[in-house]
Amino acid sequence: MTDNVNHPQHYKGNGLEAIDVIEAFGLGFYLANATKYILRAGKKTEDPSTDIKKAIWYLNRFLEGRKDGKPAE
Repeated sequence: MTDNVNHPQHYKGNGLEAIDVIEAFGLGFYLANATKYILRAGKKTEDPSTDIKKAIWYLNRFLEGRKDGKPAE
């Protein structure tokens, strides 16, 4: 049985879940979300383009925050 709330298949790979990687590396909000979208690219939908574009969006937000002198999350 699939558990789409606690352990969605599109966030799993080789025994790891995206949340495990995010927590292990202590990623902040923007980098965590970018990582999540990269890791699920091509798994939730057939075309990975949308997930990769969303990851880039989060990475750009991360860089914009650093450029403005704000602490990166």
